[in-house]
Amino acid sequence: MQVWPGEAYPLGATYDGAGTNFAVFTEAADRVELCLLHDDGSETAVELRESDAFVRHAYLPGIMPGQRYGFRVHGPYAPERGLRCNSAKLLLDPYARAISGSIRWGEEVYGYHFDAPEQRNDLDSAPHTMTSVVVNPYFDWGDDRPPRTEYHHTVIYEAHVKGLTMRHPGLPEELRGTYAGLAHPALIEHLTELGVTALELMPVHQFVNDHRLVDMGLNNYWGYNTIGFFAPHNAYASWGDRGQQVLEFKSAVKALHEAGIEVILDVVYNHTAEGNHLGPTLSFKGIDNPGYYRLGHDRRHYTDTTGTGNSLLMRSPHVLQMIMDSLRYWVTEMHVDGFRFDLAATLARQFHEVDRLSSFFDLVQQDPVVSQVKLIAEPWDVGEGGYQVGNFPPLWTEWNGKYRDTVRDLWRGEPRTLAEFASRLTGSSDLYQDDGRRPLASINFVTCHDGFTLHDLVSYDHKHNAANGEDDRDGESHNRSWNCGAEGETDDPDVLRLRARQMRNFIATLMLSQGVPMISHGDEVARTQRGNNNAYCQDNELAWIDWPGERDQRGQRDQRDQQDRLLAFTRAMVWLRKNHPVFRRRRFFHGRPVEGTHDDLSDIAWFTPEGAEMTQRDWDSARASALTVFLNGNAISEPGRRGERITDDSFLLMFNASPHPLEFVVPVDHGRQWQVVVDTAREDCVPPGTGPKVRAGARLTLTDRGLTVLQRPA
Repeated sequence: MQVWPGEAYPLGATYDGAGTNFAVFTEAADRVELCLLHDDGSETAVELRESDAFVRHAYLPGIMPGQRYGFRVHGPYAPERGLRCNSAKLLLDPYARAISGSIRWGEEVYGYHFDAPEQRNDLDSAPHTMTSVVVNPYFDWGDDRPPRTEYHHTVIYEAHVKGLTMRHPGLPEELRGTYAGLAHPALIEHLTELGVTALELMPVHQFVNDHRLVDMGLNNYWGYNTIGFFAPHNAYASWGDRGQQVLEFKSAVKALHEAGIEVILDVVYNHTAEGNHLGPTLSFKGIDNPGYYRLGHDRRHYTDTTGTGNSLLMRSPHVLQMIMDSLRYWVTEMHVDGFRFDLAATLARQFHEVDRLSSFFDLVQQDPVVSQVKLIAEPWDVGEGGYQVGNFPPLWTEWNGKYRDTVRDLWRGEPRTLAEFASRLTGSSDLYQDDGRRPLASINFVTCHDGFTLHDLVSYDHKHNAANGEDDRDGESHNRSWNCGAEGETDDPDVLRLRARQMRNFIATLMLSQGVPMISHGDEVARTQRGNNNAYCQDNELAWIDWPGERDQRGQRDQRDQQDRLLAFTRAMVWLRKNHPVFRRRRFFHGRPVEGTHDDLSDIAWFTPEGAEMTQRDWDSARASALTVFLNGNAISEPGRRGERITDDSFLLMFNASPHPLEFVVPVDHGRQWQVVVDTAREDCVPPGTGPKVRAGARLTLTDRGLTVLQRPA
């Protein structure tokens, strides 16, 4: 075999049409072997003799796409000094573009013996671990263009590749649970009819099924256990795992782009699947443990701000380079449109505290590629001072956890909620205005993958996680949920009607709020996890969407009708928002008339149910749970894209979160005639444009826990 010196950049395996260049960084190694793996189980080892700035490299002519490979790193095994090199362990390339196979758990993939943790383990891991794959970078993108949907037009749909597609009745069996399923016309039609503009995929970076879960007969379903930051997860590929997963993922992105739907990836750069000091040796740990991970003072143990056993070393230039290279790769080569960063506060821990001036933020800010896509932070981690909602730099948007909590509290009847609800409804200026951000910095959500589904939020007071095998110790215990009078499934028609109304209240509130709405997959069809609020390990029908067509096939017609009605209401609310810029403003409300708009009414006004303007005493009342909000479509301060004035219809939003029916008076000075366009108390919900007309001063009775929207033409 010919071995040429090759190049130190780019890192990873780079195929050029005639051969492949291999390059890997390690400062800890004495020697590095590149191992080419053959289908008969044998391997060919090539020592990487060339080294530039601790990057070992070589070029091998004739090595083609589909070739499996790994590294064996020779060097010190001294855990007390943080060094865990062990040439018996076949290691994944940190820059692998594709990964083949899965782990067969056993002592072979660990660097120590189970019965003697201090003793080095020299069992060969090659037959038991995953392997890196050389890929062909070519793909015919045709005229693919990123949709570049502006935030004020964005509706995000958070989804799991398998959970979204596994039971969809319109998908062929062989495409269910796969990237190809995402590209199927039946799935895309559902998203476009719903009004979705961005599909936010839960982790699709190659991840690992934890040893503990596999022993329990479970799987890491959510995928927050990354081992390959450049590789699409191979289990979601229907075409194969020798590089075909890359082509299949690209094809899905291309199809979604053709439908005008952006693809956002939920990424996990805060930790890896190698766990703590008792975790397996799969890649980084054996290549350069102290170069990749935050180690404790004793160097044997890891600093953990993620709750997963380890945290990446965010002050290491090589870690930062890997993360930025990965982000750019997914944008430039895979054509994704943005990222949601899991436990993003950990990325800001350059030393210990969360630091807005950390190197990671600096690198993102100046990067000409990454800075131009959607960047969404989950603004917390489990470390000290980790709750950072509202504290990320101006380039970023954030999952607004305070929005979720406040909206849940309002509709379940918590006292002293109204004032904060007003702030969340109008874009959370208290969180985002002081650093120059706009309402669109707030990613509003009521539910997400982590916690109760929308159906379960109104059906359970307590988590029911027995299926996870942890005696209900896992998952959040304070869910701000309310079961509406019965825990779990029930036949009580009054409870069922109230639950359906509450789901409509949540969806309507989400779509009427300033900011960017995010829907959790399946909430539009009342998906249930039967009270499990931590279904991270439930790769089964408990977590997959139970689509209406599936229930129809099983003869559950009543449930199918309920799903269809909720789906129709969700679509109507999304399109009401899309059709009216007053619900998706790019600037915060002024609370006064806007200059140059020829309207002497304030851009927003707040009223008691009696039609009087809210006073401080009204806001401070512990029992206050109802109000009317006036949104003035003639007082939108921001111009259109060409500098034109934006005008819209005006709206009255009437919220009754109390447990009793209340009479609302239509304010007398803000419009003479209105039309009811939304009423969550009605089973048909009054599709927009068909409701009764009411005049100023009229009295409307809102049912307990009901929401009504009135519209006045511009």
